Amino acid sequence: MTDSVPSVPRPLAAVLDGSTPPGVLPWPADRPVTDALAAARDAGWSGAALDLEGTVDKAEFMERCARALRLPQWFGRNWDALADCLTDLSWCPAEGGRLLVVSGWQGYAAAVPDDWSVVEKVLADAVGYWRDKDTGLAVIMARQRARSGG
Repeated sequence: MTDSVPSVPRPLAAVLDGSTPPGVLPWPADRPVTDALAAARDAGWSGAALDLEGTVDKAEFMERCARALRLPQWFGRNWDALADCLTDLSWCPAEGGRLLVVSGWQGYAAAVPDDWSVVEKVLADAVGYWRDKDTGLAVIMARQRARSGG
């Protein structure tokens, strides 16, 4: 029932109320990502924010993932280990689903496009893995606000 979900863009509201399977979702630049996390929490989901602002290499990306997602100590800071962590979420129990909000990603994507392609695949594969489970995984890719010139 969407009445129990705070006012958020329709794609996220539909995921949180169970009427649409989780996926990788856009987020409007003019909305704070805290709105998405609050809506997830209110719907019984757990949430994490991964801020990639200023990240320009894989090592920093992996470090940010480890901290923001509170990845287990066995996280090996490589693509396979990240994929393993996101498909074996036994270290991150959840009663509802899980929401990952990724912000500030555009600079990293531009700096290392080949690595960013791997990130997109890892996230999409993890979302797909959890899609038919009771505790799905949704990922929000928050757009940056346009910077005014002048």
